[in-house]
Amino acid sequence: MKFNIRGENLEVTGSIRDYVEKKISKLERYFDTPPTSEVHVNLSVYNDEQRIEVTIPMTNLLLRGEVQHVDLYAAIDLVVDKLERQIRKHKTKVNRKFKQNGAAKHVFAELEKEAASVALEEESDEIEIVRTKRFDLKPMDSEEAVLQMDMLGHAFYVFENAANGDTNVVYRRNDGKYGLIEPNA
Repeated sequence: MKFNIRGENLEVTGSIRDYVEKKISKLERYFDTPPTSEVHVNLSVYNDEQRIEVTIPMTNLLLRGEVQHVDLYAAIDLVVDKLERQIRKHKTKVNRKFKQNGAAKHVFAELEKEAASVALEEESDEIEIVRTKRFDLKPMDSEEAVLQMDMLGHAFYVFENAANGDTNVVYRRNDGKYGLIEPNA
């Protein structure tokens, strides 16, 4: 893995860099071949609160974790634990799905690539659209869409329902449960 470690209001010393690289490199054991993508790590300090954000973009998968803690080293440990849980949860889900479909080899990820394009537009004085995203919708079930949403750390996720071909949205409710939005027939 290649690392891109940045610090905000914090100097990234050699010992911090070594600790981050050592801990995050342990994630390689979950892959048949180590990810070739660059690992983005942002370390920051605000009001005596240490924050670490880790993003690992890979082909068909985006791993992301963010943790705030009073101790930087504890925050690093916690974010690695969070990323490990994401990987294990996703591997279990995907492997179970492929076993049910009769696949002989277990595949780690078959996720949607989100090709985003940014556009600035103004429609009127009151409503201003500042960003437009375009992406292909991959057919999936609502359970897989919730998994994708959680892995991306988003509050909602748009997908194509594999059962009927409709565009659906899953979202995280305030009570921690999930909701599904379907169009009327």
